[in-house]
Amino acid sequence: MGFRVSTAWPIQAATENRTGPEVHALSGLILFFPDPVCLKEILEREFFMEKIFKLKENGTTVRTEIVAGLTTFMTMAYIIALNPNILTDYGAGGQDLWNGVFLATCIASAIAMFCMAFLANKPFCLAPGMGLNAFFAVVVANIMSITSMGYVQSFQAALVIILIEGIVFIALSLLNIREKIVEAIPLGVRLGIAPAIGLMLMNIGFGSNIYIADENFNQFFVMKDFFGALTAKAASDTMGTAYPTMVLSVVTLFVGLFVIVLLAKKGVKGAVLIGMLAASVIHWIGSFAFLQVNPFASLEKASWLPPFGDMAATTLFKFNFQGFVDIGAFTIVTLVITFCMIDMFDTIGTLVGTASRAGMVDKQGNMPNMKEALLADAIGTVTGACTGTSTVTTFVESASGVEAGGRTGLTALTCGVIFLACIFIAPIAAIIPAAATSAALIYVGVLMLQGLKNVKFDDLDQMVPVALMLIAMPISSSIGHAIGLGLISYTIIKVFTGKAKEVSLLTYVISALFLLKFFLIV
Repeated sequence: MGFRVSTAWPIQAATENRTGPEVHALSGLILFFPDPVCLKEILEREFFMEKIFKLKENGTTVRTEIVAGLTTFMTMAYIIALNPNILTDYGAGGQDLWNGVFLATCIASAIAMFCMAFLANKPFCLAPGMGLNAFFAVVVANIMSITSMGYVQSFQAALVIILIEGIVFIALSLLNIREKIVEAIPLGVRLGIAPAIGLMLMNIGFGSNIYIADENFNQFFVMKDFFGALTAKAASDTMGTAYPTMVLSVVTLFVGLFVIVLLAKKGVKGAVLIGMLAASVIHWIGSFAFLQVNPFASLEKASWLPPFGDMAATTLFKFNFQGFVDIGAFTIVTLVITFCMIDMFDTIGTLVGTASRAGMVDKQGNMPNMKEALLADAIGTVTGACTGTSTVTTFVESASGVEAGGRTGLTALTCGVIFLACIFIAPIAAIIPAAATSAALIYVGVLMLQGLKNVKFDDLDQMVPVALMLIAMPISSSIGHAIGLGLISYTIIKVFTGKAKEVSLLTYVISALFLLKFFLIV
């Protein structure tokens, strides 16, 4: 493969018939013509991509899908370091365990996304779920207290719970039971999922995604501590040494947000990614110029060699079945059901909400290839258990890639490849400022609110469940719990207004399970 260079002159030579690629220097202008071998390879790759991902059918291109995958990666890259921090109680389990969970996070996420790409051909990206990983860490601590085992042994016992959950999900997916559960969610409730996710994304962007810590490790947040302060002086006095960093973060966030908005209004493809990059540059320059901090200092001492030995010693197929049995049958059943319910409805909510925003659903709100998408999620969870991490689920940040134009599995494949590459280049991902990713999350959240136009606000059967989800999802940070509240309210309203027959049997069952989850299961 290559190029031939010609000094043909004059300009007319550029328009002559040719059988091969030539580069003509015409009045200082270089024109490149690919040679037949190169062109053949390009066409073959295009044909392969088209055949696998049906790009034209979905109204997208290779470039758009790759940009979308990179955009999604940048908004969810935080999980690469945060997940091992949470699962190891910020190093309490030792550096070896931290390294093992780090590799497990990258590998399990990548495999799950490859499954999403090739089984479902959907642009949804997966990784160990936030909330579920925190719950896993609590379970590990409880196992320690119940069995008197050390952290690593308790961690390995908890992995058995995740393994069982994943196997259950694979069975439910293959038997179409999870798909039936999706269909059992009333249309009115489904219509509220995307807007509720939008509010949750905005809450994450303005809230937990950006926190600034002072020298005493006190944490401060953009909305609560910066915009919530009565005056700038009050904010400065409260935050002390953290205030300059907070100001830079706020500036970074809004620069990124308005760059995205302005580019999107002009129809620029890749607006989200460009906005995030612009915000990152602003933050890096501000760190140098105003904070006298080198934002790339972490790269100097970074390790670029994957710690596979630590993973093999601590997490890779390291199931502690005896410690699992010692937990007790009732506790085991309770934990498995809890993990299953939270993950199931988090995933369903993310898929339905994001697919609705992308126009991937039919008039009944059903998404094609839902079974395959749920199966990818289940395979990811089993892979996570085998490699050493908590439940793998579809990330709500996938909405950023969808907004960037992602419509096929090539988006998920791109993001998965980058996650796998992070085994070697994780330090680079770590220098992306949180404020830059918040800009994307807030923008996507605003767009997802547009789904409210489909809700019948004069119909309380729809309005009440949707309103509850809109407030519950951002406050609880749980998509599954918000859907549960929506289903319970929908069912109660129908039953006590003489419309009990309009509620499906499965909806009754799901509502009852959520009532048990909220009030009886501890």
